Formats: sequence, C-alpha cells, structure tokens
Amino acid sequence: MVETTAQPLSNWWPNIADPLRRFGAQVADYFSPASDAAVTDDAYIVEVELPGVKDEDITIEQHGNMLVVKGHKHSSHEEEDKNYYFSERTYGAFQRTFRLPADVEEGSIKASAEDGVLTLHLPKRKDVEPAKRTISVQKK
Repeated sequence: MVETTAQPLSNWWPNIADPLRRFGAQVADYFSPASDAAVTDDAYIVEVELPGVKDEDITIEQHGNMLVVKGHKHSSHEEEDKNYYFSERTYGAFQRTFRLPADVEEGSIKASAEDGVLTLHLPKRKDVEPAKRTISVQKK
C-alpha cells in the first residue's frame, strides 16, 4: 500500500491557508522537500523532490544513524522590473533528515540527481540478519 499526503485546505480555500503558510515560514528557517522511500531486496531507495536545485547546491551528510540532505534553492525573482501578483514556489534553504536502518552499508551510500529528483541509494549489508526474538506473555 502506498501512503500519500495532500493539502486539501490550501486547494479549496487558499485565502484561509495563506496565514498558516506565513506562520510556518516564521517557525523554521528552511523548508522540507517532499520525498518517497522504497525498499528492495538489496537496498533502500529514497527520492527527494528538488526541482530547480543545482547539484552544487545540495549537501548530503551522515551524522551517526541520520542522513541529512540540505541545501539552497535560489529564487528566479532576481529581476527588479517585475511586480508579482503572487508567488507560490518555495525558495531558500531546505533540509530533510532520514534515519538510516540498522542494516545499511553506510560506506556504499550513493546519490544521483536527474530531472529535479535526488535519488539516494542505500545498499543493505549482506551480513546482517533482521533481529528476531519471541517475547512471552507473563501473567500479572
């Protein structure tokens, strides 16, 4: 089963959602790009939406069992002679943190970007078996 999220409030009543968007922008100094995660027999695959972001503006760091994708999406609104009626695209700093599963081969993590999607390939270690134990139910 695939789980998706949507923002029906902003689609139906954009004027009501606007103050909420502005409030959210004041809470964090960065936005979190949308992502998908999948698993195969030999790897975890994470795809992060980063349309309009150049490869050189993306940084991927590992901190213990956390993988941090961060960077900056530059605005195309640099032209002084335009007066925008509205601007819905998100610009500025972004960051997304992913917890690494215990069976990831950390030294073999790879990243590639194509058509505005950053793909992280996280190979599984072959020497790790999933931990399994039986827990008995005790009477009180």
